[in-house]
Amino acid sequence: MPVYEYRGVGKSGKEVKGVLDSDNARTLKEELKQQGVYLSTYKETFDEAGDAGEGERAGGRRRLFMRRVKVVELAEATRLIATLLRASISIVDSLAAVAGQTENPRLQRVLSEVRRSVTEGKALHAAMADNPGVFPDLFVNMVKAGESSGTLDQVFLRLADFTEAQAKLKGRIVGAMTYPIIMLVLGTGIVSLLMMFVVPKLTVMFTEMGGKLPAITRGLIWVSEYIQDWWHATLGAIIIGIWLFNRYRRSPVGRKRMDRLTLKLPLFGPLLRMVAITRFSRTLGTLLQSGVPIITSLEIVKHVIGNSMLAGVVEDARLAVQEGDSLAPPLKRSGEFPPMVVHMIAVGEASGEMENMLDNVASAYEMQVDSKINVLTSLLEPLMIVGMGVVVALIVFAILTPMLQMNELLKG
Repeated sequence: MPVYEYRGVGKSGKEVKGVLDSDNARTLKEELKQQGVYLSTYKETFDEAGDAGEGERAGGRRRLFMRRVKVVELAEATRLIATLLRASISIVDSLAAVAGQTENPRLQRVLSEVRRSVTEGKALHAAMADNPGVFPDLFVNMVKAGESSGTLDQVFLRLADFTEAQAKLKGRIVGAMTYPIIMLVLGTGIVSLLMMFVVPKLTVMFTEMGGKLPAITRGLIWVSEYIQDWWHATLGAIIIGIWLFNRYRRSPVGRKRMDRLTLKLPLFGPLLRMVAITRFSRTLGTLLQSGVPIITSLEIVKHVIGNSMLAGVVEDARLAVQEGDSLAPPLKRSGEFPPMVVHMIAVGEASGEMENMLDNVASAYEMQVDSKINVLTSLLEPLMIVGMGVVVALIVFAILTPMLQMNELLKG
């Protein structure tokens, strides 16, 4: 079935654009008219089988599938679907409306595919499962539970809250690390330029002066000569080292060892553990509130938690629960989950309010993560400035010391 990129005018008089699959241009016009959109221009991108015709069509296909869907974009689309469902608009019309409003071409295409599958009689969760790159298992299982219980609008609201919370958490972490990384890159670039272009000229002058140079100056000259002569090999070694490290980290053994090591890092280890526990609590609580069975929920949480070592603990807990045990005891035996978390889960299991307890745990740890990030940011920024200042001061000192010695000799 052809897929069209279209532009039109909505009921409010504003321009509307989107992607929609339709049998032909006439059907496209009728479908948009039913949605209150009057078609002005359209362009066929590619058909359902993926056969690319002209260069423009093939290029459109690459654009649609190469751009990924961000968590924020998925959260916005989920919130819109939930709002439309609560307004008693059918899921088919809701998907069409959101597909026409989102600006991400890939998300437009996927929502149109899901809508088409639903109109053909396929269950919504099954249609979403056909697009795992956009809708993770969390979405599929929660939507499945919402379809079974008739609470699809509530499920989409919970999904919107969950994805927005995850996007905010990720944004805080990325924001906290952006400034130190920029400072590190700028500092490395400035020092490299000094070593490659400034120090060599001074080296010629120092050589002409004769005499014995201070140790710090000789060290600076050696570093400068090394960078000039071996920067190609050093850069290549760094690239190969990063590639080998990433390959090792992706292996089962390497991933487990690295994840264990990261949890033991000073300053960062406790923060990473808090982030993982926040994901565990928020995801498990959201799934259980939506009616997803605990065994299925734990299987999903295992892949969301983001640390293979803690994921192994969740898997052991899932097997224990499957055999009739409670959730709290295996988590306690692992020693990886804080006692407060284990205690609140145990209380929630005993009172039948585990979903609320998990939400409370997630909220408490989100506040702690915010506090830890603020502390780390306040520490990293001055440390980076002091570190750059020390490096620059050493370079200046190494340059000025022989000059001062020469000045003393001239005076003598």
